[in-house]
Amino acid sequence: MDVHGRIREILAETIREELAPDQQQLSTEDLIKALRRRGIIDDVMKELNFVTDNVDQELSSPKQPVCFTDRQSTLLKKTNIDPTRRYLYLQVLGGKAFLEHLQEPEPLPGQICSTFTLCLHFRNQRFRSKPVPCACEPDFHDGFLLEVHRESLGDGTRMADSTTMLSISDPIHMVLIKTDIFGETTLVASYFLEWRSVLGSENGVTNLTVELMGTESKVSVGILNIKLEMYPPLNQTLSQEVVNTQLALERQKTAEKERLFLVYAKQWWREYLQIRPSHNSRLVKIFAQDENGINRPVCSFVKPLRAGRLLDTPRQAARFVNVLGYERAPVIGGGGKQEQWCTLLAFLCRNKGDCEDHANLLCSLLLGYGLEAFVCVGTKAKGVPHAWVMTCGTDGTITFWESLTGHRYIHKSVNPDEPPVAEQPKPLYPYRTIGCVFNHQMFLGNCQPSDSVEICVFDLNDESKWKPMSEEAIKSVCAPGATTSLPPFPPLCASTIDASVTSNEIEMQLRLLVSEHRKDLGLTTVWEDQLSYLLSPALASYEFERTTSISAGNEEFQDAIRRAVPDGHTFKGFPIHFVYRNARRAFATCLRSPFCEEIICCRGDQVRLAVRVRVFTYPESACAVWIMFACECAS
Repeated sequence: MDVHGRIREILAETIREELAPDQQQLSTEDLIKALRRRGIIDDVMKELNFVTDNVDQELSSPKQPVCFTDRQSTLLKKTNIDPTRRYLYLQVLGGKAFLEHLQEPEPLPGQICSTFTLCLHFRNQRFRSKPVPCACEPDFHDGFLLEVHRESLGDGTRMADSTTMLSISDPIHMVLIKTDIFGETTLVASYFLEWRSVLGSENGVTNLTVELMGTESKVSVGILNIKLEMYPPLNQTLSQEVVNTQLALERQKTAEKERLFLVYAKQWWREYLQIRPSHNSRLVKIFAQDENGINRPVCSFVKPLRAGRLLDTPRQAARFVNVLGYERAPVIGGGGKQEQWCTLLAFLCRNKGDCEDHANLLCSLLLGYGLEAFVCVGTKAKGVPHAWVMTCGTDGTITFWESLTGHRYIHKSVNPDEPPVAEQPKPLYPYRTIGCVFNHQMFLGNCQPSDSVEICVFDLNDESKWKPMSEEAIKSVCAPGATTSLPPFPPLCASTIDASVTSNEIEMQLRLLVSEHRKDLGLTTVWEDQLSYLLSPALASYEFERTTSISAGNEEFQDAIRRAVPDGHTFKGFPIHFVYRNARRAFATCLRSPFCEEIICCRGDQVRLAVRVRVFTYPESACAVWIMFACECAS
């Protein structure tokens, strides 16, 4: 675990033991011998994993980080350290003052406890620390090698010097996640680390203490000790004054751009209200608060996002966003809905978020697939505020995408002026009103007489129906690199879940839970393995239908079941779908359904039970879990 520390101890001991008065210095070979003798070198070599390079890896795929991993976590691909490149070695050397965990007892060996995980994103690279038990002084000891100078981002091939690196304004985005003993995640803190102070420090090494502020209460949740080191070391460091001046200039420029945009937005809003005073009550959202409570233009939450080889189609992207968990922003005490639009990294690392987070991610992915996509802000039934996604076809077709369910709806406008006898299309979508639509380049306020979605006309070029904001104004604060306060978008990461292993684990746990449940009712349990296996095609076809809206393979499944169930026997099956992998929680939910309870508690002659679990993995450790319980018994 702590390789550096162990090596230092052994070298110090060797020098004390072996440096006799007559022998003034030890050679490198002697030191290596000492390390080998104590098995340190073998341990380190075991930890390093060399994997052959994947030639067909796509250019946009994120560079994998270099770091030691523990045995449990999945093995990371290797990265060759290129001596002609600049790296920033970031070490997290423990935390302190996490006062919420002051009373936390020391976990016993092997005991499951709540853990902290630190996630980092820097210039298209993603990293994750080893989980450490939650404590007042959590034992973070991780090193991350960040590539500062990247050809894929257009940095050229020359070795970057201090001046070049001073102009790289991307911060290191750090997100701290807490995972409880049930696997539920919460966002503890989100922090943007300004790393360029290292360019003005002696020897290119600097130690920082970072105070993390809570996302709910905006009070300090803890402190991290961080060491930054440039690699290879800088030939010349800049003076601290130069670094501070550059940072101050950037802040000043950003503040000025944001001030001008605010002035413009206020003017736009005044004009919008002059069209109709009733516009005051419409959901026209120009700014939103992120997890740190900072007001940002909504257009900055969306950007064309390419999923590399991880997702193949827009509908698959919609399915991926739908299986990320839904959770309303936490609010302390009663009152209305807490407003919090998360940055993409915080949403992905937590693996769940509010409807706005889902809509922003889906819109970004659809823009990446070359569609004209917008986030819509409006209300559902009973006036509940909601956000969803809309795409405009080249033929004028308007499609709504519900990011929480993956459903798609074609919008057919109702003409309010037609006679009452005329047949009108009945809307299938759940949306009632719409206040505005936006993407990364456009913001349009709905200025039609009624904001009802049914009668809304989505001709976005008609300024009498949609009041646009100046695209130049939006670009000044939302274009990539326009201001230093914009968090860069992270790339998506491949799933680390092994689908077949996880499916087997959940299935075995469910069999145990069913057997125990039936035992409590005084019933015996006989499992029919072949019948369980026959349920697989059905689960695969359900997931295929969710992803493509096409149903296939049902005939073969029905035929196989008819052949497997003997004459005079009845077959009952109950499929159900979850987006989490907790077997006990899933089982409790299944028992609430009378159909499923009837199958699990089936009484009768020659009762045979079957259960099949199929986990479908998506990027970012999101997954769709399909479970089917079935029984056959003599009629």
